[in-house]
Amino acid sequence: MTERSAPPPPPQAPSPGSSSETRTATSQDRAPDDATAVRPGFAERLQAKLAAGLASTSNDADGSPATVSAPRKPRGPRRARLRLTRVDPWSVMKTSFLLSIAFGIVTVVAVAMIWNVLDSAGVFDSVNQTVRDVVDDQSTATFDVRDYVGTDRVVGFTMLVAAVDVVLLTAIATLGAFLYNMSAALLGGVEVTLAEDN
Repeated sequence: MTERSAPPPPPQAPSPGSSSETRTATSQDRAPDDATAVRPGFAERLQAKLAAGLASTSNDADGSPATVSAPRKPRGPRRARLRLTRVDPWSVMKTSFLLSIAFGIVTVVAVAMIWNVLDSAGVFDSVNQTVRDVVDDQSTATFDVRDYVGTDRVVGFTMLVAAVDVVLLTAIATLGAFLYNMSAALLGGVEVTLAEDN
């Protein structure tokens, strides 16, 4: 009679109390959990980012080390050369008219103030006394210099001169603008160099 061999026993599932080798294999097969991963400290992460930034700036786009260029000298102020080729006569006339009116008002006020100061200081009385002493005559007894160069007369004459000056200055400035435009058309005008502030 032939002897039969017994069939091999079926594989059994590992029990909870299995060996440490089986536990190690299963723990290595699984992916690490984010909750159990140890994150480096803030200082270490900051140093790593700074080192990566320095490494990227020290290399060119192709990976070769960057060449350090010499520091550039500071530029001076920028300059621009412009040419004044035309002046608008209408704007010159308006501006000169207003400026001449202001000049006339200042002149009238200045003359009135000066004459009042001279009168308050007694200059006209001194002039009257000097004339009486020099010309010893009965006709000089009623002489008063204010009758000839009084404040009202002088201020009125100054206003007349200021009005004439307004007309003359406005006309001269407008004529000058026309003459400048004609000369600029022939010669190119006045060159002006402009520079920006530091």
